[in-house]
Amino acid sequence: MHHLSPPLPLLLTGIAGVPGYNALHYFRARYPGQVIGIRQQDNWRLAGDDIVPCNAEDPRALAQLFDQYAFRSVLNCAGNCALRACELDPELAWRINVEGVRNLLSQVRGTSTRLVHLSVDLVFSGRESGGYVELDPTDPVTIYGKTMVAAEELIAAERPDACMLRISLPMGVSFNGHAGAIDWIQSRFRKHRPATLYFDELRTPTYTDCLNELYEVMLSNRLAGLYHAGGSRRLTLYQIAQVINRVGGYRPEHLMGCLRAEAGPIPPRAGDVTMDSSKLSRALGYDPLDPWPLANELAPTHRDWHRERPPGQHGSEQWLAEVLYRNPSRRRATA
Repeated sequence: MHHLSPPLPLLLTGIAGVPGYNALHYFRARYPGQVIGIRQQDNWRLAGDDIVPCNAEDPRALAQLFDQYAFRSVLNCAGNCALRACELDPELAWRINVEGVRNLLSQVRGTSTRLVHLSVDLVFSGRESGGYVELDPTDPVTIYGKTMVAAEELIAAERPDACMLRISLPMGVSFNGHAGAIDWIQSRFRKHRPATLYFDELRTPTYTDCLNELYEVMLSNRLAGLYHAGGSRRLTLYQIAQVINRVGGYRPEHLMGCLRAEAGPIPPRAGDVTMDSSKLSRALGYDPLDPWPLANELAPTHRDWHRERPPGQHGSEQWLAEVLYRNPSRRRATA
């Protein structure tokens, strides 16, 4: 673990999302009184002494916030990642995902404020082999992906000293219990409802425990440019649901699978958007991201894997929380 600290005070945006919510808990425990998180004005359920209602797409409100706190670093986790909602309201997606970034850039213009920005693997459409590297051209199939590309281009043009991290599915808790990938799938199984996931959409999910430590490292150093930050285990969405189903001890018949072509046209779905994150590992001199799930024996090997319940391996929500929401190796290291 590194021993440097990010410039403080730190602004965290997008704390209603899984990456931002988990990062807020991590950083305010590390640097009490030096971290401020912002959320949308209308999200009144998310409250706390270090949480400020402020829409990043409101330039005046954002300017007042910077005047008040004089932030020396920013971790931008903001973004509307609801695929269907973005397709149905592209203007809203653009306002949150692009104009919010433009306003942030205006606040740090001419300063030495450290900026780390989160993008996503869905800037790609997916290809047979996956394994995208940073130099591969972007070709998103969704409005969400297109707005994230536009945000990347803004930052690259105006703040070449900033760091951009493309993440995949962040695996951790969400504040409302249904915003995250695990939360949504688990909620279906818990209510004895079917969950249908794709056989041919592949991602590189990552523990938020790993991502939090990575954010701290990147805020503390001066590495600039674009880096992929996906886990090392390639999984389909169906396989991810298999893991949740078996580890959580849920009924296997509630998991369904299909191909993307069999689903509706909205939202469009990407294919294999798995990322090669070796550039990040080379820059840091170590691999900061463990595979999700950590244990190899919890990685599905076939489509009926979740139906197998080995003797002595009893699934439960407690076990799920211990090994899927949290990284067991990071928990042991910090215990």
